[in-house]
Amino acid sequence: MIYLDNAASTQIHDDVLESMLPYLKERYGNPSSIHRYGRLSRKAIEKARKQIASLINADPSEIFITSGGTESNNTALRGITTKHSSGQIITSSIEHDAILEPCKKLSQEGFDVVYLPVDNFGTISLSDLKNSLSEKTRIVSIMFGNNEVGTIQPIAEIAKLCHEHDVVFHTDAVQAVGKVPIDVHELGVDLLSISSHKLYGPKGIGALYIQKGTLLNPMILGGGQEHGLRSGTENVANIVGFGKACNIAQSNLNENISHLKKLRDALVQNVSNEISQVTVNGHPEFHLPNNAHFTFLGVNGEDLIIKLDEYGIAASTGSACSVHTQKASHVLQAMGFSHEQITGSLRLTTGMYNDQKEIEQTVEILKKVVEELRSVSPFKEKYSFS
Repeated sequence: MIYLDNAASTQIHDDVLESMLPYLKERYGNPSSIHRYGRLSRKAIEKARKQIASLINADPSEIFITSGGTESNNTALRGITTKHSSGQIITSSIEHDAILEPCKKLSQEGFDVVYLPVDNFGTISLSDLKNSLSEKTRIVSIMFGNNEVGTIQPIAEIAKLCHEHDVVFHTDAVQAVGKVPIDVHELGVDLLSISSHKLYGPKGIGALYIQKGTLLNPMILGGGQEHGLRSGTENVANIVGFGKACNIAQSNLNENISHLKKLRDALVQNVSNEISQVTVNGHPEFHLPNNAHFTFLGVNGEDLIIKLDEYGIAASTGSACSVHTQKASHVLQAMGFSHEQITGSLRLTTGMYNDQKEIEQTVEILKKVVEELRSVSPFKEKYSFS
């Protein structure tokens, strides 16, 4: 198997798994208990909180544990908007459904949602944002790096514009944390979402960075855990694993970025050289180091994924969270892609466990599969494949 769907999820790191095991067996105390078992669990959580905070240069008190990116995004939007009876929310047209769906719901509850357009690279316009900001704007949410095409937005500039209008700024950084350097203070963000399983940690755990002074209404009420913002007994083992994953990511960040970029660049170059009528999507300069998104004319992306899977290669067309909805990619639609371009798209995302040999094997198989699918394509008369 060659796994090139690291944007969907990553293999758990051996050291992460090892760090979790004691809290699944011997150290099983409830972290809210005051006896020794409870204190061991509480200490482990606070150590993990420090590790998570350190990766993005935050204070540990600014890290709030959630079940993952979706909950973090919902908490950011809901936590701000529920303090108001109405107002405006600004987001982009290429956000993950974990932003778009809550925005849709909030629009039904009386909020005005502005969806900023993007150019053909998937980048928003700062002037569009500036023109949309007003005294009614409650929150702006723009993702850091796009989960489909990998384009990175000008986050620091967006944050500056928001603060000039006294507006809270949130960024969904699920795809970016652990793959690019992130300093929340340099960026100036108020809220930032993270997910563990995107950086070699366990699934079902994540965090929301909340800058000191940014007040949110709690979404889950109960025993008052996470300073009253998210009640419920903590998932200690997963939190420990998440913290360890962040620690590993920080220790190996530059090395990991270099590795991901080297493999991604080789993939893009070889595919472009070996396969005709293929385009590389996303911003050519400002993109995630592991994301390679292609369009193969005359090929159906889902057929391509099935064929690649038969050869032992794991790939995707886009977000794993929406693959079963049978709808065209809203990201590619927003970028101005035609129906043929959308259906012929493929996302390959490299990870720390991939190597150069796998990239070479993938390109060889991909070339074979594309040729095979094009030979029976209903578009073969429209295009001259060679």
